[in-house]
Amino acid sequence: PMPSSEQSPEQAWAAFVDGLRIAGEHVAEQTAGLGEVERADAYRALLRGLNNQLGRFEVDRERPELVFFNGWREKMYMDNPDFRYWVADIRDDGRYRITGSVGDAAYVSITAYSSSGTLDASAGSRLDSDSLTLDSTGSFSVVLSGEDPADGSDWMALPDGASSVWMRHFHRDVRNDELGRCSIEPIGDVAPPPTIVPKRFTRHLARLGRGIESFPAVWEAAAERDRRQPNAVRHWTEMAGGAAFTEPDIHYLRGSWQLGSDEALVIEGDPVPCRYWNAILYSRFLNTLDHRCRNVSCTDGTVDLVDGRYRLIVAGRDPGGPGNWLDTEGREFGIFALRFLQPESEVQLPDVRVMPLSEIGGA
Repeated sequence: PMPSSEQSPEQAWAAFVDGLRIAGEHVAEQTAGLGEVERADAYRALLRGLNNQLGRFEVDRERPELVFFNGWREKMYMDNPDFRYWVADIRDDGRYRITGSVGDAAYVSITAYSSSGTLDASAGSRLDSDSLTLDSTGSFSVVLSGEDPADGSDWMALPDGASSVWMRHFHRDVRNDELGRCSIEPIGDVAPPPTIVPKRFTRHLARLGRGIESFPAVWEAAAERDRRQPNAVRHWTEMAGGAAFTEPDIHYLRGSWQLGSDEALVIEGDPVPCRYWNAILYSRFLNTLDHRCRNVSCTDGTVDLVDGRYRLIVAGRDPGGPGNWLDTEGREFGIFALRFLQPESEVQLPDVRVMPLSEIGGA
C-alpha cells in the first residue's frame, strides 16, 4: 500500500473507513459464539475507543490541551474511574506551564512519556504529590521544559523524545470527593499554525484507521490468558515501570472470573501497606463495567476489611455478608485488576475461590 504520508486526503479517508470496516468484521468473528448482550457490547467498546481517539485527533503541540481521558463514553484499554486523568501531546523541546488544583485527591502525579504507538510507551520524568508545591487552596504551578527555569518554580524536565504528558488524580471516593482541575499553556509567544498540513493530516487519518482496526486483536490477545485460566489471579508484570502509559509506581495484580448465575468469586488478601490501592472489574473488551450506577470498584478508602483483610465478592447480585460486593452485571466472564501504589513490601497474591452465593450469606 502507498505510504500514508503520500496519500491524498481522499485516499487517507478511504483507508480510515476501511479500518472501521475491518474492525467491525473482526468483532463479528470474535463474538460469533457470544450472546446478544456481549456482541453488542463489543461494538460499543469499539465506538468508545474511536471516540477516545477522535477526541485527541487534532493535536497542536505548540498549544497543547490537557484532554480528559477515558470518560464513560471514551473507555479504552483498562480505564480506571477511581482516577481522573488528562493527557496532552507536547514537543520535547517545548516550554509549558501546567496549573491546577488537587481537590480531595489522595495522590497526584505528572508523567512525561515517549512513545511510538498507542501502547508502546516508556515513562520519562515525573513529579508527584510529594514534590509539588501546593498553596493553601491545593493549587499548583509547574514548568515543563528541557532546562530548569531557575526562577523558583516547580520544574519537570522534558527528556529527549517526550511526546505526551499525563496528569493523574487518585481518588479514594471519587463520587463524593471534591474534584481537582488542570490545564496547560505554552510559555512565551507562539506563532499561528498553518491552515492545515496536508501530508501530516493524511498520515494521521490513515494511522487512526489502522489503530481502530487493531482494537479487536488487542482485546483478543490481552484476554487470552484470562480465558484460559479463569478464577485465578497473577502478578501483572507486563505493566511494570510505566509500560503502556501506566503509572510507574504501581504494582498490578490481574485475574478473571468465569461464573454461573448462582456463583461468586471470593478474593481475600492482606492489604500491603502502600500509598493507595483499588480493585476494579472489566469486560472482556477491556472496558470497566458501569461504574456510574453499580459497585464495580473499591479503594482502600471505601473497602470494608474483614479481620484486617480485604474480601471482595465478585458476583452478579449482592449475597450479603461481610466484605465488598463487586457487581459483574451478570456477565459470565470478565477481568479484574488490583493496583497498589508505592507498596512498602512485596505484594502477595490473594486467596481466590468460587463459592455458591447461598453459602456466602443473605442470598
